[in-house]
Amino acid sequence: MAGHSHWAQIKRKKAAQDAKRGRLFTKIVREIMVAARLGGGDPEGNPRLRAAIAAAKAVNMPKENIERAIRKGLGLEEGTQYEEAVFEGYGPGGVAVYIESLTDNRRRTVAELRHIFSKCGGNLAEPGAVSWIFEKRGLIVIPRDGLSEDQVLEVALEAGAEDVRSYEGEFEIITAPEDFEEVKRQLEEAGLRPASAQVTLVPKTTVRLEDEKTAQQMLRLMEMLEDHDDVQKVYANFDIPEELMERLSGG
Repeated sequence: MAGHSHWAQIKRKKAAQDAKRGRLFTKIVREIMVAARLGGGDPEGNPRLRAAIAAAKAVNMPKENIERAIRKGLGLEEGTQYEEAVFEGYGPGGVAVYIESLTDNRRRTVAELRHIFSKCGGNLAEPGAVSWIFEKRGLIVIPRDGLSEDQVLEVALEAGAEDVRSYEGEFEIITAPEDFEEVKRQLEEAGLRPASAQVTLVPKTTVRLEDEKTAQQMLRLMEMLEDHDDVQKVYANFDIPEELMERLSGG
């Protein structure tokens, strides 16, 4: 999935830009509110809230913003209430797309997502259409920074990782969800600092896009979905050849 990995790198750069524009703050605040409402305001006993607070701190969100979001989620302050909604669809070339959202108006969100899919040569699908293609896994990304594959493999596998994927600028370490925290801890203790680490959805199969127009449409779809205020996370199983991905992304 070299092309998909390259997209992940682009996303991380884009996330830094989004943080400056405040868009990422909005998405994280919503996640904190929902996590607090569903699991309580104590991050020690609420893993989802703990992860949301960690994401907030990673983009330097002020402490008072975090605390206010928790209070709103608990109903201690007035604020919009958001509900979780999952949407599934197909992108150009039959790529599976799975979307996690937080919305205060499901009907509006459906209409807007349908419009985005239509503009980019895809379509929304029925619930369950593509969810089976994805499985929950821990994903830890380590910058290459002069590290050899053998070094990373030895530490990761010893820590209990399932797989290590080597790319030009980074390593992706895959874990079972329940082993994620322990593997991450051992990597950090060994001096391997993650560029990102999260429990996420990983596709079991991929769709290779070699036609330039189709690949371009797919990347546009991903960008438009991720820019939508109600969308928290987008997962897709496309694989674009590295050279084509570089060309399309201006790299």
